[in-house]
Amino acid sequence: MPHDHGHTHIDPESGDRRVSIAIWANGLLTVAQIVGGILSGSLALIADALHNFSDMASLVIAFVARKIARRPADERMTFGYGRIEIVAALINYTTLILIGFYLIYEGGMRMIDPPEVAGWTVVILGGVALVVDTLTALLTYSMQKGSVNIRALFLHNLSDALASVAVIIGGSLIILYDMRWVDPAITIGIALYILYLAFTEIGGPIRTLMLGSPPDIDNAAVVEAMRSVDGVADVHHVHLWQMEEDKAALDCHVVLTAGGWGKIEKIKAAIKDRLKEDFNIAHSSLEFEHEDRAHENADLYGHGKPEEEENRFH
Repeated sequence: MPHDHGHTHIDPESGDRRVSIAIWANGLLTVAQIVGGILSGSLALIADALHNFSDMASLVIAFVARKIARRPADERMTFGYGRIEIVAALINYTTLILIGFYLIYEGGMRMIDPPEVAGWTVVILGGVALVVDTLTALLTYSMQKGSVNIRALFLHNLSDALASVAVIIGGSLIILYDMRWVDPAITIGIALYILYLAFTEIGGPIRTLMLGSPPDIDNAAVVEAMRSVDGVADVHHVHLWQMEEDKAALDCHVVLTAGGWGKIEKIKAAIKDRLKEDFNIAHSSLEFEHEDRAHENADLYGHGKPEEEENRFH
């Protein structure tokens, strides 16, 4: 399947500086919105603050990951340190889900008995949030073309700007018409949006940590590409997984014909080139078997045999 290999190369220090500025901006905004929400009585402001806090946490994860990813693998972490980003993302999304349900509960209680809300405080801080969200989006725009993680942050900040617009509209309605029920209604809307984002994206980290195959790679096409190499009789015991966010890996057993057995190195190079060029799989470990001594009835995926699975239940 086709892959987009176009990346925007940005000086690491310059990129770190941009992310650092975005972190500080979102951190200060979060504090201001929480304080403003408490003083004004606006749950919508607090909800937007928690949403911005989640973005700040994501920015911190991205910032730390950029630093840690430059560390080489060592004897304790032979795969390197890239997966810390995946673990942190899972924690972040889980926290977002808990926050989302809590905000829906609080919003529902306030819909029943809407408290008095200081509309001007809501409008002013909503406007500040809109400026910060736009600033963060601009800081990460040129970086998002080269990083799936940064692109997610960029898209989140664009959507945050829309949430801030909703907060501003809600504050304006409170000022003009004393529509206090609008504040908890907007809170529930933001909470539902938070839950949508969290449930939509939490599957990615879970899949990666469970060593699931990369979602953008057609496994059947990978197997067929290896089988089509001249001298290959079959493949089995195929494992496809994501080492990191954008790095796929493969290991498998390759069964060679009698004629191909004498050309192992040539066939190995051909398979690796095809995996890299067609599927962007740069890391592959191949074990070769002669077709006369190959595993019989071996599973295509995994590392078991049908008879072994049957014996496990007897």
